[in-house]
Amino acid sequence: MHYSVDEHRCLADVRAAARRPGPDCDSVDAYATQAWFENLERFGLPQDGGTVALCVGPAGTTDQAICLPLRREASGQAAVYGPVWSGLSNYYSSLYAPTGRAEHCTVDACRAALRHLRRAHGAAVIDLRPLDQDSAFFHHMRSALQAEGFVTDTFFCFGNWYLRVEGRSFDTYVQTVPSRIRNTVRRSRKKLDDAGPWDLRIVSHADQGLEQAIAEFDAVYRQSWKVPEPFPEFVPNLIRMAERCGWLRLGVVRHAGIPIAAQLWMVRDGHALIYKLAYDEAYKRFSAGSILTTEMMRLAIDTDRVVEIDYLTGDDAYKADWMSHRRERLGLVAFDPLTAQGLASATRHFGARWWRQVRPAPRAAAVAPAATPDEAAVSA
Repeated sequence: MHYSVDEHRCLADVRAAARRPGPDCDSVDAYATQAWFENLERFGLPQDGGTVALCVGPAGTTDQAICLPLRREASGQAAVYGPVWSGLSNYYSSLYAPTGRAEHCTVDACRAALRHLRRAHGAAVIDLRPLDQDSAFFHHMRSALQAEGFVTDTFFCFGNWYLRVEGRSFDTYVQTVPSRIRNTVRRSRKKLDDAGPWDLRIVSHADQGLEQAIAEFDAVYRQSWKVPEPFPEFVPNLIRMAERCGWLRLGVVRHAGIPIAAQLWMVRDGHALIYKLAYDEAYKRFSAGSILTTEMMRLAIDTDRVVEIDYLTGDDAYKADWMSHRRERLGLVAFDPLTAQGLASATRHFGARWWRQVRPAPRAAAVAPAATPDEAAVSA
């Protein structure tokens, strides 16, 4: 099949051209929806005009098979010099993929996008991350890059812990959680009960006090150990977007009217994404976050009937307590060896990889003999 490519300089133009009536799209994953990319472009990235969205469809029609949102970065780790073409993703993104149905993301569709990118922009270095290595996009884009003459490589991005619910009820699932976690939750409830009035609520609709919940989430986040958000408008607008799409689960625990723990989840097509969580360190003794996780899990499993709960980015030790499986998210980097920039960048990339494999292991530091009991007493 022959494909044509339409280029747009912002996601709003893509919506107008596609005449989509709503903020969602056909993709299975929330991170590959028009709504996600619009919010990220507007509130989570520098407003430098670097966005390019390539809409690919069968030639001679107005149909859109996939849309590949990209950014032109002036520089990047993958390039020795010059620009890097990356996916429209950053630290807010736990996955990257084009919008559209998975079956429409073919090798030929990806090749059409790459030919346009090379012809219109001279793209020589491409860096896409983080990717699902089992997805059609990962395999078809890598095949398309190689077919178009790019030299490719993959690299580790991060570990991803997730739970396969497998039809269980929450009461059945929670018995698989380590007993120390269940004991912590039980003791935490008693501590809160003894300390005075407290409440837990989970907001999913605007008429449930959405703006107050957003303000409470922000208050908890600012009092937590978390680094301040580089784009402070991103998360509040993500919450509003998720509510409009019907994905929102925003949980807050309050003690004596003060928000002390908060979590942002999104539930879509049977998948629950645990996106942000925080607690006020002044109330750390209550372990309110564990109580909130328990009730968010209960809602996702028993009410939303999800098939999978995803802890998203990172190998934090606590995630293994709640989840059942781990997978890895990868990056895909590609170089055009027929350009000076692509050849130089590929030479450095693969040369560094070769050197890491063949260099001698660092010599272990000398270890002093163990002290005798008398020497140890003198040292103390």
